[in-house]
Amino acid sequence: MNFRTTGLFLLLPLLAACTRSHDPAVAAGYQLVWEEEFSGESGALPAAEAWHFDTGTDWGNNQLEYDTDRAENACLDGDGHLLITAREEQFGNCSYTSARITTADLFEPKYGRIEARIQLPIGQGIWPAFWLLGNDIGSVGWPTCGEVDIMEYRGQAPTVIQGTLHGPNYYGGNGIGNAFSIYPESFHDDFHVFAVEWTSDAIEWSVDEVVYHRVESDEVPGEWVFDHPFYIILNVAVGGNYVGSPDASTLFPQTMIVDWVRVYQEQ
Repeated sequence: MNFRTTGLFLLLPLLAACTRSHDPAVAAGYQLVWEEEFSGESGALPAAEAWHFDTGTDWGNNQLEYDTDRAENACLDGDGHLLITAREEQFGNCSYTSARITTADLFEPKYGRIEARIQLPIGQGIWPAFWLLGNDIGSVGWPTCGEVDIMEYRGQAPTVIQGTLHGPNYYGGNGIGNAFSIYPESFHDDFHVFAVEWTSDAIEWSVDEVVYHRVESDEVPGEWVFDHPFYIILNVAVGGNYVGSPDASTLFPQTMIVDWVRVYQEQ
């Protein structure tokens, strides 16, 4: 099945500043309902009560890595961070390894603010993402289940991230997306907070509390399918339709560092 984007985005103009900023984490009416601070010993796997590993290769986007459940590809650093590391090595008939972890069947929120503080890797063909997938994918398939790309990024374009919505009749190259740039800085240089605020009739994207994209239910060219639980995914892909293959300029290993993931909902 194709669970990810497979083509170009329908992009609105790049934005480095935006309509408003706010701090919903402390706003009246919100409460923290789930958090992952990645505390634990260096080299430990992410907590089994919070995360599953998706293992295998080719998730429908011609990716080149084999996603494993090894500490070499996803582990804690002992200082409160999760490291998801893409490596150049032979494994499972692939030339690269990485990891993809999800909260499927463990934590599947419906609505709220979902955010993570992340420092991104860099390099041609490196494709990290923080995203949501509808928990009914097994019965209705993709894209009818819905997908919310909170953040995805081309390692060869380290000043820009994307936020995109996918559903029936608006998926892949027709996903409803926008880009956010911090040029001349780089998302590789420091941590940034990537978030969505999701209600019954709209989803809004922000970076470091700056809102840059919003989609309302009556704006999509198909059914609005964001009215049921979704689960969280963190991964680093190597290659694929969206980024192309690594080349001689790509240095390995490349690591996405996740400081925390938090979910708030209205009281």
